[in-house]
Amino acid sequence: MQVTNQTGDQHEVPTEGGKGNQYLLPFILITSLFFLWGMAHNLDSILIPHLKKACELNNSQSTLIDTSVFFAYFIMAIPAGMLIKRFGYKNSIIIGLLVFACGAFLFVPAANTRTYELFLLALFVIGCGLTILETSANPYATILGPAESSSKRLNLAASFNGLAAMIAPIVGSLFILSGTNHTPEQMAAMPEATKAAYLLGEASAVKLPYIILGSVLVLVAILFYFMHLPSMKPQHSEVEVKPGFFSVLKFSHLSWAVVAQFFYVGAQVCITSFFIRIAQQGAGLDEKTAGYYLGIYGFLFMAGRFIGTFFLKFVKDYVLLSIYCVASILLCLVAIYGSGIVVIYALGGIGFFMSIMFPTIFSLGLVGLKSNTETGSSWLVMSIVGGAILPYGMGTLIDMKHDDIQAGYIIPLVCFVIILYFGIFGHKVKNSIS
Repeated sequence: MQVTNQTGDQHEVPTEGGKGNQYLLPFILITSLFFLWGMAHNLDSILIPHLKKACELNNSQSTLIDTSVFFAYFIMAIPAGMLIKRFGYKNSIIIGLLVFACGAFLFVPAANTRTYELFLLALFVIGCGLTILETSANPYATILGPAESSSKRLNLAASFNGLAAMIAPIVGSLFILSGTNHTPEQMAAMPEATKAAYLLGEASAVKLPYIILGSVLVLVAILFYFMHLPSMKPQHSEVEVKPGFFSVLKFSHLSWAVVAQFFYVGAQVCITSFFIRIAQQGAGLDEKTAGYYLGIYGFLFMAGRFIGTFFLKFVKDYVLLSIYCVASILLCLVAIYGSGIVVIYALGGIGFFMSIMFPTIFSLGLVGLKSNTETGSSWLVMSIVGGAILPYGMGTLIDMKHDDIQAGYIIPLVCFVIILYFGIFGHKVKNSIS
């Protein structure tokens, strides 16, 4: 097989066992990135209830944590694609890791001053780093092997994002959540000095986890710097017309993938952001126990990724996506109208079934784009802005419903209906750019 490197030079890649060996270490390194950004995203699910308490926020204000991270995806997606074209995958990954680390270290001054705006800035910087990493790593994983197995390969790498979904809530529950909650009346009755010390202590709990995360990111960036990665693009025999940034949306399946990804990310972030609150309200759990249940939810998410990757050997990716959407819709109804521990079981089930959605939508959207893959990838990463918009809408709805967390889960239910349409109809490759 012949491939072209970032400078335009062609070289031969072995088509037998040698190719697998050449791709193995790069694939392992790329997979580690899925785990690292999974840690960042799933710590946000801990930060939302924690900073709501530490910074005295309402529901909609607390979701600005999601807005800061995911709005960065919208802002940085195009620059990230330009970075890849200018510097290649490897250098872009290193840049993304270092930007990510800078955002993690900004948590220290934010916690020391208990300044919510500074927390949001730190999260925005983290989001910028994540955008660069995801824009680089997702398409890179799809080309590290045969095109027909790209969905399975991307789902396998994304399974380690699921591993982070299990570990991050446990880490957050141990090191960030205090388990101490005071009613508004108790807070009002506190002496000002006691209240200030309590709130500062809550805010300071985030420092150690983010210092460790930032340090690990710097070490991984150093590792990438010294490791050799194949710098390559797929080589196509036919002549292609490369469209502009907006013209690529004439690929109808890509356009629908962008829509589906917007609503998928919005649904996922809505579910995890309010998981602890709905566990407290719907199932009567305390804060720390709810955090541990979020870890179980993450385990089910991870299991769904691995099991889904296995099923993809036997079931078409769009068929499995559609089946999982139907299951998620039914479980959303249980979460909205159920009570007690059954609500937690329903949310765990949603985690399992939505696990394959992001990588499957991503790979289906890139089918047949060829030299337009980087542009299509940028659009799919930009669509992650759904995680900035829909949770804020859910928080506003919950505030309007007098803090009824369960009523807010109508938002992810509608999202899964839209994704189901993509799985049944929207994924079909109907047209191309001429």
